[in-house]
Amino acid sequence: MGFVGILVVFGMVFGGYLIHGGKMGIIFHSAPTELMIILGAALGGYIIGNPMKTIKAGIKLALHSMTAKGPQKAEYLDLLQMLFSLFQMFRKDGPQAVEKHIESPEKSEIFSAYQSFMKNHHAVHFLCDTMKITLSADLSPYDVDDLLDGDIKAIHSEEHLAQHAVQQVADGVPGLGIVAAVLGIVITMGKLNEGTEAIGASVAGALVGTMLGVFFAYGLIGPIALKMSADIEAEGRYLSVIKAAMIALQRGAPPLVCVEFARRTIQPEERPSFEEMDKATKSAKKAA
Repeated sequence: MGFVGILVVFGMVFGGYLIHGGKMGIIFHSAPTELMIILGAALGGYIIGNPMKTIKAGIKLALHSMTAKGPQKAEYLDLLQMLFSLFQMFRKDGPQAVEKHIESPEKSEIFSAYQSFMKNHHAVHFLCDTMKITLSADLSPYDVDDLLDGDIKAIHSEEHLAQHAVQQVADGVPGLGIVAAVLGIVITMGKLNEGTEAIGASVAGALVGTMLGVFFAYGLIGPIALKMSADIEAEGRYLSVIKAAMIALQRGAPPLVCVEFARRTIQPEERPSFEEMDKATKSAKKAA
């Protein structure tokens, strides 16, 4: 929906401008140099203020935010069904049966059946690494809870830094628009002997800089940063579902109860119903 939103922003702003009798020629004439000043300075500040890994992560997350929807009900249903199958094998056949799956998840027939899970590399390592340590060490449910909380925080720390960096760019762009406008006024001061028409055109060009700074901050870059934050939170909720199931497993709960604990952590609009979950677990039992 990101690209649809961009079209709406441009259509409403410049459509309203045209309806009021504005002429796009003035904007087209001034926009290239004004954008060079505003976005060029914003990019330079972004590079100055952030390490390369944060810069790359910010660009990647910003592009991803244009098309990302976050995990939907189908992805959560797949996740719950996969967890049930894995935990069922663990309870029925013992730890040795699941070791080959968590050691080489890309070769696992259980994981391979749920591609939405396999595509989420954070989630794959999150689950497999946790099962490895719980199988090799005697950890309490509280230990697992602390372990997974720390892991979730570490996984998203760099992404949060990248999101914050993009938000800072959005916060600074209006000020850079003022810089561009002031430079335009400086140019105007050198045209005072050229007549009112030349002065008016020069002032209009300077004001375009102010408009573009505010427009990009609140119409594009700010919303992108907000969507990046929402995507990070959505990814965190997906990992929290795995966390809830793993803690329940560590407490000794049966597989069906483990996935029910996990299901209850999903937001209502994305949560599979109990009937859908029951049908999925029965299907997994038959497949086993």
